[in-house]
Amino acid sequence: MGKTLFDKVWDAHTVRQLDGGRSVLYIDRHYIHEVTSPVAFLGLRNRGIKVARPDRTTGTPDHNVPTVDQDKPVAEEQSRMQLESFGRNCEANGVEYFKLGSPRHGVVHIVGPELGITQPGMTIVCGDSHTSTHGAFGAVAFGIGTSEVEMVFASQCILQPKPKTMRITVDGRRGPGVTAKDIILYVISRISASGGTGHFIEFAGEAIRALSMEERMTVCNMSIECGARGGIIAPDQTTFDYVRGRERAPKGADFDRAVERWKELYSDPDARFDTEYRFDAADIEPMITYGTNPGMGVGITGTIPSDEGLSGSDRVSFSKALAYMDFRSGEPMLGKRVDYVFLGSCTNGRIEDFRQFAHAVKGRRKAPHVTAWLVPGSKGVEAQARAEGLDKILAEAGFELRQPGCSACLAMNADKIPAGMYSVSTSNRNFEGRQGPGARTMLAGPLVAAAAAVTGCVSDPREVFGL
Repeated sequence: MGKTLFDKVWDAHTVRQLDGGRSVLYIDRHYIHEVTSPVAFLGLRNRGIKVARPDRTTGTPDHNVPTVDQDKPVAEEQSRMQLESFGRNCEANGVEYFKLGSPRHGVVHIVGPELGITQPGMTIVCGDSHTSTHGAFGAVAFGIGTSEVEMVFASQCILQPKPKTMRITVDGRRGPGVTAKDIILYVISRISASGGTGHFIEFAGEAIRALSMEERMTVCNMSIECGARGGIIAPDQTTFDYVRGRERAPKGADFDRAVERWKELYSDPDARFDTEYRFDAADIEPMITYGTNPGMGVGITGTIPSDEGLSGSDRVSFSKALAYMDFRSGEPMLGKRVDYVFLGSCTNGRIEDFRQFAHAVKGRRKAPHVTAWLVPGSKGVEAQARAEGLDKILAEAGFELRQPGCSACLAMNADKIPAGMYSVSTSNRNFEGRQGPGARTMLAGPLVAAAAAVTGCVSDPREVFGL
């Protein structure tokens, strides 16, 4: 019987198989940031050891960083201390560190691919759940806890149970105004926020193959929002072309040899998955969430569903979510007031996202009552946006390009949505308080966010922008 892509990469990195189904897995690349690494570094110091493979470890601060005035000392004391500690820990262990304001700085899951550090066939971990992003390259990438960060620091290996496999095939072609974010929000709405639990998901099909690398990263980024351990997409010519020429990618003949290896990274025709789903891209329209988990999503022209068919805790959770959002079953999403718009995060903070948003709002004006935070995912994205003149297009429309960081994806920095306010966010989570205590989050893609920003309410980008 043939092997799945996931099995091929996992098995190739299994150092030892233990009783009970756990694997000692070798890790090719360890990404770290300032939030989940301090206790792990402290554990090393207490044991009198250092990072075993600093050459395979890359650090960049992102969660706590401000997105304005990055040339000045960080104002918030706890964040400043955490960033300073992170820098000292990396230096003491010889770990590559992209400090705040440096040309390579940015959100950890954006700078890795953009620099060519992330490559097909790798095993990649980080103390951050959205490490699944890197699966877009045909890598087995997943988030780990702080104790596991210390384990990888100490040994470059990790002890993990092998997940089950799932394949989600999206056939056909997507319609106008449908982004990669809409595809993954649609999938999660169909299988639920727990539908992938215990699985590693391979995304396949015509609609997936048609995605750019940045779009594939968006899809894999949110694979964990349906409970999966991670997502993966087989590398192809789109992948090879993206990696070619990047700073840390193989060069010349080494790159050609690498591509020959990468071409073997696919699921065999007779490979069997534990679970399979199939969807038609033609059924997907621009999406938006109405509740407090990413599975509570509907098409932009849809209405908020009822709790019919739900029972027990599911019905209670549904009612609680609508009460938190102050929404009611049967209401249309179109026309809902929007106070804040956030473009950014490791989900939608790449240059293609900023191009989409900027080209959509060109010649229009931001709604006066809307506060918009447009936060590039890295200094590289910021520089490219300015080089392409996107900052000028945005400024003419009443928007400001901020500096890189996780920003309003989560309430760990100064960019917080005030209590009771509604945000259309291109980030990945809409749990209660995710963007600030009492904040109400509606997840969407860049085009839905752009439409909300210029109209001041939830709007169909196909209508607003004539798509």
